[in-house]
Amino acid sequence: MENKHSSYEKKTGSSKPNLFNLSYPTQKKIIIVAFSFLPLLLLITFSYLPLYRMFYYSFHSWNGFSPNMTFVGMENYKTVFTRPEYFGVFKVSLYYFAATFVQMGLALYFATILSFKVKYKNFFKGIIFFPYLLNGVAIGFIFLFFFRPDGTLDSLLSFIGLGELTQLWLGNPNIINFSLAGTSVWRYMGFNFIIFLGAIQSISSEVYEASEIDGANKWHQFRYIILPSIKIIVGLNLILAVSGAISVFEIPYIMTGGSNGSATFVIQTVDTAFKFSKVGLASAMAVVLLGIVVIVTVIQRLIFSEKEA
Repeated sequence: MENKHSSYEKKTGSSKPNLFNLSYPTQKKIIIVAFSFLPLLLLITFSYLPLYRMFYYSFHSWNGFSPNMTFVGMENYKTVFTRPEYFGVFKVSLYYFAATFVQMGLALYFATILSFKVKYKNFFKGIIFFPYLLNGVAIGFIFLFFFRPDGTLDSLLSFIGLGELTQLWLGNPNIINFSLAGTSVWRYMGFNFIIFLGAIQSISSEVYEASEIDGANKWHQFRYIILPSIKIIVGLNLILAVSGAISVFEIPYIMTGGSNGSATFVIQTVDTAFKFSKVGLASAMAVVLLGIVVIVTVIQRLIFSEKEA
């Protein structure tokens, strides 16, 4: 030990090692650990620990207030899959799932059009992206006025001579989910649009010029240049959109509170936990939703990876 300290003193001129006298790889490791400590602590505290507690609660019967919890095993999961009032509300997600393809189709269409030379294209870009900047609560109230009797939609239909089509857009169980899904399309299309637009604009203009020399029109450019170049972005947007359709919450909760057959699985989960004080059952529902989203994501990634291969 004495030999080591004496040799260290001869090399550095100091009797004690410090950070500046350490080797570069050691300093790099210390800095990485130091800067990663706080983010990892926050991630564990606000993500992994609540996730662990959610799994733990899902195997218990608990009202959220009592200090005592009763272990029930898989009973909560059995209830989720066998009681239609819990798992059956997933059928509402089908409306938003179908709206996802409409939303992505419109976003891709406008992104393609506005990637070419169009007058006032910056103005149209702002109009399309603006709804995504609005707060979800504000959008909910805007469309409450839009769909209410004698509201904006009814007035517009009457103005163009289609007054006989007016009805209770949020009061008729047969069409309420179409109205809410349309609201979702209006709000989130701008997000998909801006991602598609960025991906399309990253394609070199020389590729378009070469295709025009070969006689390609706009449709050929979209089919053989744009679409193959952004297929990874399309896959990413599809994963995000489908996951969002399964876990939709904000718009139907604000506009209808889940009434008239508009309750989604997430709304049912929140009501189960905080309205009916069944935190254990609600945790099991949340775990089921998480599992479904993970499965859908994995399947989509496998499909797109096979297509790329």
